[in-house]
Amino acid sequence: MLTIGGFSRLGNISPRMLRHYDAIGLLRPAYIAENGYRYYDSSQLSALAQIETLKSYGFSLAEIAELILLPQEALAVRIHAKRLQMHEELNGLRQKIRQMEADIERMEGAGIIMEKYHVIVMQSPAQRVLGLRRTISISETHQLFQDLHAAVESKGLKRAGVTQQMYMGDDFSYDAMDVEAQVEVLGEHPDVVTIPAQTYAAVTHIGPYETLRYAYEAVTDWYKSQDQYDICGHSIERYLKDEDSVSSPEELETGILFPVCKKQ
Repeated sequence: MLTIGGFSRLGNISPRMLRHYDAIGLLRPAYIAENGYRYYDSSQLSALAQIETLKSYGFSLAEIAELILLPQEALAVRIHAKRLQMHEELNGLRQKIRQMEADIERMEGAGIIMEKYHVIVMQSPAQRVLGLRRTISISETHQLFQDLHAAVESKGLKRAGVTQQMYMGDDFSYDAMDVEAQVEVLGEHPDVVTIPAQTYAAVTHIGPYETLRYAYEAVTDWYKSQDQYDICGHSIERYLKDEDSVSSPEELETGILFPVCKKQ
């Protein structure tokens, strides 16, 4: 048996919160001594972990009291519904962020923001990639790459370089993007394709994905100001430092690449 202090340390939760869980019937001690001391069994750590996980998903304690009684299949349905709700909330937040950015740009002037971008013309070597193409909303991008990494593993391949997203459609839409998530791989499989070496107009964006549009605008301004190249293919977001390799969104590093050809 564990004292409330020992159980709280193992469960990474405060004794005060454990007392609250006891008071509302969410997680009761295994034994209460005559002197009122609470004791927990180590087997209750898994129940505590489930409670904390559901709380991190945004469920209220009242909801969690109901959820922990459900069989796994029914619980999965409730978590999926919560996931869809959070996607809707995220889409709403993204729309507000885009409006805020537009207001900031109007108030401060685009020139201040655009000064940090330097567009170059570069050669990118050939890439062997596994791709996964879908039409998705912008909020589904993370899930698309999770599915891509799962596909790499299921096909017996090994990641060998960057991940990137190629925009296949002619028009961009936050709600219906025709994109292909790609990852450089080692190994042989019929689904692995080679992207030929290509000349790109490219710019590097450092910071959150929500502000990537400024990098795109930098390439657009560059294209309008020169007369040597035409854009001749699908644009790519190349994740040089992605969410798995940085500690904050400000450290994200993304290459924006547009394939270009010399004008005839």
